Amino acid sequence: MVGEQVAAAHGVQGADLLLSGRHGDPHQFLGRHGSIVRAYRPGALEMRLLRPGVAPVEMKMIHPAGLFETSEAKTSGSDGAGAYELEAAYGTGADRRTYRFHDPYSAWPTLGEVDLHLFGEGRHHRLWEVLGAHRRVHEGVAGTAFAVWAPNATSVRVVGDWNFWDGRVHPMRSLGASGVWEIFVPGVEAGTRYKYEILTTDGALRTKTDPMALSMEIPPATASVVTAESEYPWGDGEWMRQRREGDLLHQAISVYEIHLGSWRWTTGEDGKARPLNYRELAEVLPAYLGDLGFTHVEFMPIAEHPFSGSWGYQVSGYYAPTSRYGSPDDLRCLIDALHRAGIGVIVDWVPAHFPKDDFALARFDGTALYEHADPRQGEHPDWGTLIFNFGRNEVRNFLVANALYWVQEFHVDALRVDAVASMLYLDYSRKAGEWVPNRFGGREDLEAVAFVKEVNTVLFGEHPGATVIAEESTSWPGVSRPVYLGGLGFGFKWNMGWMHDTLDYFHHDPIHRRYHHGELTFGLLYAWSENFVLPLSHDEVVHGKGSLLNKMPGDRWQQLANLRALYAWMWAHPGKQLVFMGAEFAPEGEWDHNRELDWWILDHWEQHRGVRDLLRELNGVYRSHPALWQADDVAAGFEWIGADDSDQSVLSFLRKSTGSTGSTGASVDGAASATAGEVLCVANLTPVVRHNYRVGMAGPGAWREILNTDEARWGGSGVTGPDERHCEPVAWGGRPWSMELTLPPLGVVWLAPLRR
Repeated sequence: MVGEQVAAAHGVQGADLLLSGRHGDPHQFLGRHGSIVRAYRPGALEMRLLRPGVAPVEMKMIHPAGLFETSEAKTSGSDGAGAYELEAAYGTGADRRTYRFHDPYSAWPTLGEVDLHLFGEGRHHRLWEVLGAHRRVHEGVAGTAFAVWAPNATSVRVVGDWNFWDGRVHPMRSLGASGVWEIFVPGVEAGTRYKYEILTTDGALRTKTDPMALSMEIPPATASVVTAESEYPWGDGEWMRQRREGDLLHQAISVYEIHLGSWRWTTGEDGKARPLNYRELAEVLPAYLGDLGFTHVEFMPIAEHPFSGSWGYQVSGYYAPTSRYGSPDDLRCLIDALHRAGIGVIVDWVPAHFPKDDFALARFDGTALYEHADPRQGEHPDWGTLIFNFGRNEVRNFLVANALYWVQEFHVDALRVDAVASMLYLDYSRKAGEWVPNRFGGREDLEAVAFVKEVNTVLFGEHPGATVIAEESTSWPGVSRPVYLGGLGFGFKWNMGWMHDTLDYFHHDPIHRRYHHGELTFGLLYAWSENFVLPLSHDEVVHGKGSLLNKMPGDRWQQLANLRALYAWMWAHPGKQLVFMGAEFAPEGEWDHNRELDWWILDHWEQHRGVRDLLRELNGVYRSHPALWQADDVAAGFEWIGADDSDQSVLSFLRKSTGSTGSTGASVDGAASATAGEVLCVANLTPVVRHNYRVGMAGPGAWREILNTDEARWGGSGVTGPDERHCEPVAWGGRPWSMELTLPPLGVVWLAPLRR
């Protein structure tokens, strides 16, 4: 009888699809249709329709599963229009309970045709504002709009705390060819947990987190969390103004890389040790970095990730700052505090791959949606992760908008893109037969290349002064050259070759270094082919590689002296500097993400405090001498003085600022200038003091020592020279003048012209 009533009124098919969870557009069946209102609440025994100023209308059950219907025209004075609410009753007698709610199926879609069109073309640069979960007032009712892309799903339902995670309650509607599913659920508040139930074409039911979630539960929990629109009162207006007008390439940059979960710990309310949260970090990190003189901090990935041991490089929530350390506004507070302290913020960004966790992006709608279907293109053999399908408009849009999201919503100053090489090459870490050539038969991933260029073009265009940094380990040409000049468009590139060669050189015992001299000079053959960052990152102090200190040969004094020399060599070398947290006090052990740094070392070992104090001095002297950073990107800003003294393992070079003349008398920019904009760096990388060591100079003048890594206050032996060093008319090294120096053991000396 019930089935006949349904068939007579509106056909069996709509009800069957709804009750079986396969209806692709439940709004066409439920809600108001003319004077008819239908509602579905699984398990409800009664349902009433409520309208202002009109007596409640008892709705008729047309299916015992909880499907009800009524005609508003039966209500005196009703014209079938206007707002209404529903009241569902469950149980009988003492167990009877009622719930009153606005009908989700009476609302129009919250996405417009323009949004869907731009998304389909891959050009919606504010995607996070329309997809995902958003608190809003819609048609006069407060609630949350949910929208998710799942084009191959049979049906999609949103489940959460408010509907007891029952997918039958809130099936979503498909917005046609866009592949987007949408529903507005009245009454859902910020802080509510939710996921999507996705019925695939093969009948499987998958429960997924929201790819566009702006917040997620603290791992190992995996639910998405409805987040209120941020009302954080930013105080970094002056920083942002200067950023827009700045030129990072010609600024002093020294970066402190940090893993937030293992920098400093505190004791929680439960008496257990835990990492500092975002707001606690805001109280101490800016002051610490400011004291050491760093210009920027780089956060290892802070997008949500399920496994702490991945250090954030296996992302499950690209739009959700990890909740381990607080809310999105708590992160805004940290970045704001850093900016107000004059420190820029770089965030690691991971578009190269994503994990296979079943709750996240992998086979999101039952198909290879975000990833390539062919494992030869869609899986990373090294990391056991999946590769984005960069050729799909919507996937590309998801990632391009994500890059913009971090820069716009969190005022991030730069994105450091992880594992760029793995995106550029189809045969990355693959043997013959394990990869698919591009349409020209080559190994370059043309779709990934186009994606990278698009990200950089869009971000630089919309956010002048922000930048993008590539971790790219091959010789791909033009990584940090503009797209319009045929490059990939990054602002900077990590110099992995410099890092490997330099650490290999310093690893050798000084007696053997004469045979490895070229490892320090080779990098200057290509130093201006890209805009380089010199990285001594977390990757160099994990997985059995040992700490930087333990890479150095000799006894403890020599190890520390080598490390001090390495830092001074690095800070004087063309390129921007990056070191991993802890480098400032030379810990003996490898980095362990499960505990805080070995801060106790500073309380017990004066020599380790000396390394920290030297690094502070390096940053200070570096920032105050434009010769060390102003002409980083041109060969004219560098000049070898002595590159061939391999027998004594001594190297010397001149850094020149814009306008300085250098030892040859040639100006960097063609303009006449004094030599005040120069710094001479001389490195003696053996434990032997070099007395009366002569270096060639262009002409007369007095020079003063501005940094010496062997000073006693850093823990050195105290071999320093006189306050003034004068050039003499003694030809040396092809130059008409020269200067004698005393070079400290395992030491680096910087000198600058003495102004009168």
